[in-house]
Amino acid sequence: MIGYVTIGTNDLDQAIAFYDALLASIGIQRLWHHGDMAAWGPSRAETALCLARPFDGLNASAGNGVLVGFKVDNAKHVDVLHSKAVALGGKNEGDPGSRGEHGVYAGYFRDLDGNKLNAYVPAAIRLQRVS
Repeated sequence: MIGYVTIGTNDLDQAIAFYDALLASIGIQRLWHHGDMAAWGPSRAETALCLARPFDGLNASAGNGVLVGFKVDNAKHVDVLHSKAVALGGKNEGDPGSRGEHGVYAGYFRDLDGNKLNAYVPAAIRLQRVS
């Protein structure tokens, strides 16, 4: 249902370098970059993450309560994304691990602009692989 999510940045070049390195660590490449926007995803036919300088010219800020989740195939990818984000200058917002009783494995972090993100493996995927 969701085609793309856009988060703001105040330094597009720095943010592009962050997301290029972060998402390449799990095989996701930038789809495009033009003007004040860039996008990453598995393909142009699937959901994408977009970065943009705010259209209104004001400073970008991280939304309180906003979180973008990267659904990945396994716990190793959660660990890789989380550690890569922190190594690139992002902030740890919760070490990778199991969350609650519903079986999700997730790690939380913030990018260089303070946007909150996580990498997670849904319980259904984890349970299918264990069975």
